[in-house]
Amino acid sequence: MFKGFKDFLMRGNVVDLAVAVIIGTAFTAIVTAIANNFIKPLIAAIGGANVSGLSWTIVAGNEESRMDFAAIITAAINFLIIAAVVYFLIVLPMKKLQDRRRRGDEAGPSEPTDIELLAEIRDLLRQQQQRVPMGQGPQQPPQGGMPPQGGRPPQRPY
Repeated sequence: MFKGFKDFLMRGNVVDLAVAVIIGTAFTAIVTAIANNFIKPLIAAIGGANVSGLSWTIVAGNEESRMDFAAIITAAINFLIIAAVVYFLIVLPMKKLQDRRRRGDEAGPSEPTDIELLAEIRDLLRQQQQRVPMGQGPQQPPQGGMPPQGGRPPQRPY
């Protein structure tokens, strides 16, 4: 049960999906900050400008026309921090673990499984049945190892 759970977690698409959700959530903060603090004030602005600190009020006295660049910079920094943490604590260790597992799998040629051997035997039997006409058994070589009339050795089905 634990091996199945471990294999499930080690699959690349599960980790990729988790990373995508985390990065998507962090990126949402950037988009929201840009929308609320840059685009919305531009729409609310009618005229005039007032610059103070890391924010800029386009229309004096109209708080809806205030562009807060500090909030945008903060969201971008938060995104970079979250992306770095996800990369160094999740993505990089998983990649190293997967590389280590691949190297172990590629150490030497693997032995065929029982199912592969049985499938090969089945395919050979099908080929043999297709060569021998229906109702006739396989030809037996003549006794003494002599070739049949015509000078050719008997053809074997294998």
